[in-house]
Amino acid sequence: MVHSDAATAVGEIDMISNLHESILGHILSFLPTIESVQTGVLSRRWIDAWTSIINLKFDDSLLFHGKKMQREQFVCFVNRVLLHLANSTIQSFSLCLTSFNHDSSQVNAWISSVLHRGLQKLHIQCYDKVLLSSHSLFSCNSLVELKLQMKCTLNVPISAFLPNLQSFSISGVKLVSDSPTDSKDITLSFPVLKVFEARGCEWLTMQDISIQAPLLEKFSIAIWNTHSNGKCKPAIKVFSSKLTDFSYEGDLEQEINLLHPSSIRSASAVIVVDEDRKDRLSMEKLVFQAQMFLRQFHQVERLKLLFYKVLIHAKDVFTHLPAFGKLTYLQLNEVTGEALFHLLHHSPFLSNLDLLNGVSDLNEDVLKAPAVPVCFLSSFKVFQFNGFNVKEHELSLVKFVLANAAVLERVKICTAFWLRYSDIDMEKVKQQILSLPKRSSFSMIEFCNAKGS
Repeated sequence: MVHSDAATAVGEIDMISNLHESILGHILSFLPTIESVQTGVLSRRWIDAWTSIINLKFDDSLLFHGKKMQREQFVCFVNRVLLHLANSTIQSFSLCLTSFNHDSSQVNAWISSVLHRGLQKLHIQCYDKVLLSSHSLFSCNSLVELKLQMKCTLNVPISAFLPNLQSFSISGVKLVSDSPTDSKDITLSFPVLKVFEARGCEWLTMQDISIQAPLLEKFSIAIWNTHSNGKCKPAIKVFSSKLTDFSYEGDLEQEINLLHPSSIRSASAVIVVDEDRKDRLSMEKLVFQAQMFLRQFHQVERLKLLFYKVLIHAKDVFTHLPAFGKLTYLQLNEVTGEALFHLLHHSPFLSNLDLLNGVSDLNEDVLKAPAVPVCFLSSFKVFQFNGFNVKEHELSLVKFVLANAAVLERVKICTAFWLRYSDIDMEKVKQQILSLPKRSSFSMIEFCNAKGS
């Protein structure tokens, strides 16, 4: 940038410096705050221009005048900026603290100082444990976007109402409540919320949590209790008739209840149950929990279902589920042949099946059943088989699909990684598959290795 005074000396028009202070402040708000302040060296006109900024972005890893600041310098800088803007409206506050250990009370003071100044966006990333003022946070009615990536404890009130919140994202947060144990559910009312995300949080309230969000469209939660010491495992209830996208990662120890699941169009579930949990609960109890969870998605159009460890070989998870009457896309990791065919028979409009790790076994009696899945007759078009190990039951599955899928268009077989180091003649295997009889004259067969090349 040309120095403002120098530009004037040569008769050039410095249009930026002639802008109104509020416009300059708006422009500078797009920069990290430390860079906004540094514009004061450009000319006398720019010395106080940064005091009109409405978006604050602090990052303790950024350079100041080409050098990395010490922790004390960074703290003084943040304090000085907040003091200068003590009476100003702050629309957005971003705080990234990843380079130093910061005092918890100091961080909390910074956050609290901006919460009731018309704040709309709050983004905090912090590696240290912080004692966050829960009352100030849950009473910030102007908040539109909240993102917390930090180790902090939030004391959730028995009732909270954030009328303008549209995006809620938390990670690493511990949620507790000091409300009496006999009190009603904790109710979080977010009337215009559209996105809810929570990863790696501890839900340790004594009461169930009800999320009242009538306009919520996307709900994503990763919740692992295997290594948690908390005895409380409250249910999380989601009230939204607009929910279309649901994502879950966890061990099923904590109940997730969707009160209007019929609106969901796409669902993803990654479920990992360790062996030690199997020792504490009967397999029947684990299967029941999985079934109750999956029943909520019987009207989805796209389903990603990945079971790991104990539940991979559970035979009865899919036996008592209702039909997936709208399902068109299904992705599975390793499943038993019996489970796969149960899903196929109960998905009459399935068009795309994606197996990430093939099938662990396949009883020939399943293939000899008189009735083929209904979807094979009218809708099944794409079959992707990843982790193909050239086992007899896998070849039998491919043969069955080719022989019975009437409108099949594409089969893609990706071989397992270890096969490139084996003595198996893959060209011979490919020719064997290509020579199999096909019911659909339009079907194409592709092959790839484990990396998809």
